[in-house]
Amino acid sequence: MAHFAQLDEDNVVLQVIVVHDNDCKDSEGNESEAVGVAFCQSLFPDTNWKQTSYNATIRKNYAGIGYRFDGVLDAFIAPKAFPSWLFDEVTCRWVPPTDMPDDGKLYTWDEATISWIEVTPDV
Repeated sequence: MAHFAQLDEDNVVLQVIVVHDNDCKDSEGNESEAVGVAFCQSLFPDTNWKQTSYNATIRKNYAGIGYRFDGVLDAFIAPKAFPSWLFDEVTCRWVPPTDMPDDGKLYTWDEATISWIEVTPDV
């Protein structure tokens, strides 16, 4: 199965649909994004579509509603999680300015202090 993201006029993802592989094959039986896009447009006329990959093998990240497609990076980019987070152009993901501790404990990001705060689960 193939996945396609519908984009608005600002390249923001409106929805993601699943398309059967047979609806993405050209006349020679090869998978083609253009054929898949044409199929999507036959269902939803006058719309813009880009293929996305559930396992992120194309376009860096699987598209989600609210993600933005960047044509220069050829990537789907999630909305920025926190104002202090930085954009990694290699992964096309937002990353915290400091790494989360790797000590097996649970943490949450605290934007007020720009740091990781340990979370103690209620038992």
